[in-house]
Amino acid sequence: MTGTIAVECMDGAAAARAEPEFRLVYAEVFTEEPYEETAESVDANFRRFRSQVRKKTFSAALARTGDGEPVGIAYGYPLSPSTGWWDRLITPVDDELRREDGRRTFGLMELAVRAPWRRLGVARRMHEAVLADTTAERVLLNARPDVKAAQAAYRSWGYRKVGEAHPWEGAVLHDVMVLDLRGSGG
Repeated sequence: MTGTIAVECMDGAAAARAEPEFRLVYAEVFTEEPYEETAESVDANFRRFRSQVRKKTFSAALARTGDGEPVGIAYGYPLSPSTGWWDRLITPVDDELRREDGRRTFGLMELAVRAPWRRLGVARRMHEAVLADTTAERVLLNARPDVKAAQAAYRSWGYRKVGEAHPWEGAVLHDVMVLDLRGSGG
């Protein structure tokens, strides 16, 4: 696919208004192999999304073609001191790594690009946009080890694996990856 792809930064209210576009991208990407999510799991994700967008610190990016067709999404927010993210690791990590204060770690909840627009730098642009205003020291995400393109992208952006987790009940094993922002000026 060629043409201009615009990436728009959004707060929670704007992302809530754009929920149909976020849902279209999410459902298309995550119902395909290897994810194979069901209609029910997509619905469950968007029940969480409606709660997440109400967070004051929520940040999102939506990529669209010149004619407005949604092609990619990214969103997340800083993790609270009571986050359960670290509790899902199968091998515990040290207390300093898991320490959260509500500002230290930006949790990247989703990053997805529809197939025709992959390998065009869209994911990288959305990643940069969603983190543009963060004051967090680091970014945390879960990534499936069997999705080689995503793994390669995250590693090329500076992420390192710190553990493995089943992020939710019944989930396959994911790599837990961290990107240190302190050295990158972010």
